[in-house]
Amino acid sequence: MAISAKLVKELREKTGAGMMDCKKALTETDGDIDKAIDYLREKGISKAAKKADRIAAEGITHVETKGNEAVVVEVNSETDFVARNEGFQGLVKEIANQILATKPASVEELLETKFENGQTVSDRMTEEVATIGEKLSIRRFAVRTKNDDDAFGAYLHMGGRIAALTVVEGSNDEEAAKDVAMHVAAINPKYVSSEDVNQEELDHEKEVLKQQALNEGKPENIVEKMVEGRLRKYLQEICAVDQDFVKDPDQTVEAFLKSKGGKLVDFVRYEVGEGLEKRDENFADEVKGQMNK
Repeated sequence: MAISAKLVKELREKTGAGMMDCKKALTETDGDIDKAIDYLREKGISKAAKKADRIAAEGITHVETKGNEAVVVEVNSETDFVARNEGFQGLVKEIANQILATKPASVEELLETKFENGQTVSDRMTEEVATIGEKLSIRRFAVRTKNDDDAFGAYLHMGGRIAALTVVEGSNDEEAAKDVAMHVAAINPKYVSSEDVNQEELDHEKEVLKQQALNEGKPENIVEKMVEGRLRKYLQEICAVDQDFVKDPDQTVEAFLKSKGGKLVDFVRYEVGEGLEKRDENFADEVKGQMNK
């Protein structure tokens, strides 16, 4: 099949591999980008150990805590200029508090809830769109709860470009929980611990690592031990409790929290626009186009 330049560019951005290598990988896998990533890794060409979605849409994330409940929410705008606007930031905080007050099960349900003045969230959003002049949308939210003896850790990075919320059990040390939230924001783990990784992902990773070792010319009798060692390293890279703590790399996140009497049981990390496509625009060309009208 014909491989488009756009697909090659996307694979290159995800893996860091050369253009010709990306094109060959896509050709060998009939244009399946996930299989192409595996192909490059197996050949030792790709240095990327995991996929990274393009950061596209603008907006902000926000964390709001109230007693034993907390919420992380992402609201998108069309431009970063609006995302920095105090009015927009106030709207996002308002929405976060509304989620905690009404406990909706989905964004659709949230839009139908009413503020104390009787106005629905949907109408409030429409009102703001008319005022700001940009499309605004509530993309997602996650609510977490804890017990009295536990702690929430809330952290916002770059004014809300990244939000992280941690739930630490067995300790009400909020400062320690916040430090771990900062770690989650910086390192972006996929899971709390290896117990959360499903068997399908483990089997898939084992197969990739096995083919990688075989393609390196390693003898089959030592490949299995190599795979076991590399799999342990892989799990350390994606599981928060096994990672080197960002504020003290001499200990793991688990060890840090253990010294505070706590244990990480959950986290949420939102990054603005992750997984969303953004319109490919050239601002200078847009201005020229407006001048020529």
